[in-house]
Amino acid sequence: MTEDIYNYTDYYEDQLCRKEEVVKVGSIVIPFFFTALVVLSCIGNIFVLVFIALCKKFRCLTKVFILNLAVSDLLFTIGLPFWASYYVWGWTFGDAGCKAVKFLFYLGFYSSVFFLTLMTVQRYMAVVHPLSDWERSRGLSLSPYIVWILSLTVALLGSLQSEVMIESGSLYCEYGSIKWKTGIAYFQNAFFFIGFVIMGYCCGRMLRTISKSRTKKKHKVRLIFFIVLVFFIGWAPYNIVMFLKSLTIHPFTDCEVSIRLDYAYYSCRMLAFSHCCINPVIFVFADAKFFKNFKEVLFCVKYE
Repeated sequence: MTEDIYNYTDYYEDQLCRKEEVVKVGSIVIPFFFTALVVLSCIGNIFVLVFIALCKKFRCLTKVFILNLAVSDLLFTIGLPFWASYYVWGWTFGDAGCKAVKFLFYLGFYSSVFFLTLMTVQRYMAVVHPLSDWERSRGLSLSPYIVWILSLTVALLGSLQSEVMIESGSLYCEYGSIKWKTGIAYFQNAFFFIGFVIMGYCCGRMLRTISKSRTKKKHKVRLIFFIVLVFFIGWAPYNIVMFLKSLTIHPFTDCEVSIRLDYAYYSCRMLAFSHCCINPVIFVFADAKFFKNFKEVLFCVKYE
């Protein structure tokens, strides 16, 4: 995550390219938006966790993935108040805080992509290969543990390279070298692209199977389609703009172009980060079975 808000000049820009106006807009809009995200995400994801805990059918594989995805979104949310503060006062949480918040961001991002991919593959197998015993395999039951181990490893590698730096009299949380900054941006883009290709392929095959099937299976794929669609709409623009900002060739080194990219980066980041509070809404209203179980649990709690 390239946090260069408080740089009035990027490492590839001329010193005359001032960005005070960009910084001013970011310090007003983003803290307010992030605060709203924190409130909505905590309410929505804690609700999902409580619901799954009360639901007797939570051991279903899909519910296990949803539970882990809610935990992933909450971990991602924990870092947002620190970034909101950062846009107003600069980085005031020290080097350890910088590494910790970067770690939470990457842990939430990578684990959510992993779990979304697993959910899509699991639903793909249920629709395209319904007679297989793939869901009963031991490897799939261990997949959440594998996902967290991989996510923790990748997040730790990225966060350890971040540190508090000073430029133009302001403190900011950034990577220690340009090579690491660029390399992590490329890796994040590649990871997103691979995950989306897998999800896109599975969704395409499921659509093809449903169109040829005589039975109605739309309810089995509606949740996944909504999640994948929201995932793409949110993260694709963010990763594209982040990639463009990492380029050091013309016209991206031009001051006017760079400023426009900064505004686009703000907008795309807010859109991408919204996923942490949108997922719970999708779980409740896009999955008929989930909504039915929710009403059953709510009814039981009400009359106990």
